[in-house]
Amino acid sequence: MSALSAMLSLLLVVCAAVTLAAPLSAEKGVTATVLGPCDIYDAAPEGVPCVAAHSTVRALYGNFSGPLYQVRRSSDNTTMDISVLSPGGYADSASQDAFCGTSACVIWRIYDQSPKMNHLDIAPPGGAHRAEDSPVNATREKLMVNGHPVYAAFFEGGMGYRIDKGNGTAQGNEPETMYAVMNGKHYNGGCCFDYGNAESNNLDTGAGSMEAIYFGNSRGWGHGGGQGPWIMTDIENGLYAGNTRDYEGNPSQTAEYLTAMVKGGPNGFSLKGGDAQTGHLRTLYDGPRPQGYQPMKKQGSIILGIGGDNSDSAIGTFYEGVMTSGYADSYTDDLVQANIVAAGYGK
Repeated sequence: MSALSAMLSLLLVVCAAVTLAAPLSAEKGVTATVLGPCDIYDAAPEGVPCVAAHSTVRALYGNFSGPLYQVRRSSDNTTMDISVLSPGGYADSASQDAFCGTSACVIWRIYDQSPKMNHLDIAPPGGAHRAEDSPVNATREKLMVNGHPVYAAFFEGGMGYRIDKGNGTAQGNEPETMYAVMNGKHYNGGCCFDYGNAESNNLDTGAGSMEAIYFGNSRGWGHGGGQGPWIMTDIENGLYAGNTRDYEGNPSQTAEYLTAMVKGGPNGFSLKGGDAQTGHLRTLYDGPRPQGYQPMKKQGSIILGIGGDNSDSAIGTFYEGVMTSGYADSYTDDLVQANIVAAGYGK
């Protein structure tokens, strides 16, 4: 399929929400009628394939039919994979309910839906917290998404997930794009509710070692305008809303369900955000990195709910997130946001 044909096909996503009458890509054998964000990234002419795709809510590829996450039951320490109801669909929460019953359950693993198999397991000890983190309560937050009951990954402090040796993730100064859908009302000022690229040794290895999405109202390492919370990037030894520690041009966020996006280029970075239920993404910052952060020294680990050195005092709620190889253009960003809105969070 040519780049033009791919983009014309993707345009139908906006017009028809999440359905497409024709196959997305004959070369890849994608024949599902439902598109996910990773189908959009994979077909983008600028070349930004997904290298990680995590969600407890839904499939992020139209043809994905495998497990989204794994739960562990405390009564006997047995585990069960929670899959989608149908290819490209939503999580089968009823199977989790039947398995857990009256027993406590935790999320033991969040599977990577991409071919890279960057599964997220409980974070090991690190420089800031020298013990293994706790898993999240698998039943702490239940929500409706397009009429389907599903569960979130609800972080309450001391909890985190990680893969130290990421496969296909950006290294050094290589470009990448990432987004996450989070709860805009569940946050604190602790360090650090992150999703993204971090150190491979669980230690603080200096400025530029990380490039992750941060959400919260921490002011100790940088902040945006107002009182927060803010979408910022954690690039180690600093949370940046722009290219200075106090960047007033990046406003506080107010949406209940939030899309947060970080794009790291070879010479700068971009922050975007928007309501995951409606509307478009807003550019919060687009420009050079702060002094001392160019070139980057990314190491390719993937973290969720913690900082790069296993700082784990933050709280937050994670629904889905994606990391790509390469820097997506604004048109692709808009298509991904349209797909998120069409998914039906809170509906």
